Amino acid sequence: MNLKANSERKNSMSIKSSLTIIFEDPFWVGIYERYDDGQYEVCKITFGAEPKDYEVYGFLLKNWNNLKFSPPIKSEMTEERKINPKRMQREINTQLKDKGMGTKAQQALKLQHEQNKIERKNKSREQKEAEKERQYALRQEKKKAKHKGR
Repeated sequence: MNLKANSERKNSMSIKSSLTIIFEDPFWVGIYERYDDGQYEVCKITFGAEPKDYEVYGFLLKNWNNLKFSPPIKSEMTEERKINPKRMQREINTQLKDKGMGTKAQQALKLQHEQNKIERKNKSREQKEAEKERQYALRQEKKKAKHKGR
């Protein structure tokens, strides 16, 4: 299943986006790619069971603002030209046989994953430091309370 959307902007800039749904055992996964002003971004959407077209469309309408795209990567968008229907069918069949994502999509998703990991580490480190400071303050307070009566 491959949905494509093109739209033209002013100043002859264009946006190209595509959603490819693949099966990665045990889940169905959507790879949403978009090209915008020479920037390539990708988002991974995990579905449970095989989604129907209308379910995918409804999901995108409902959750568009919540999608987490990878950081933009510089990329040039290739101009699409008319393709012979038989050739297009052959290309679709080869894409269906291929497993996994394109290398750009893999790189972008990996970059996003690494950034999320760094953010989580920083957040947990800050929480641990705050907890240590709190424990230290409690110990100091107890020490002062012991010596208050002297």
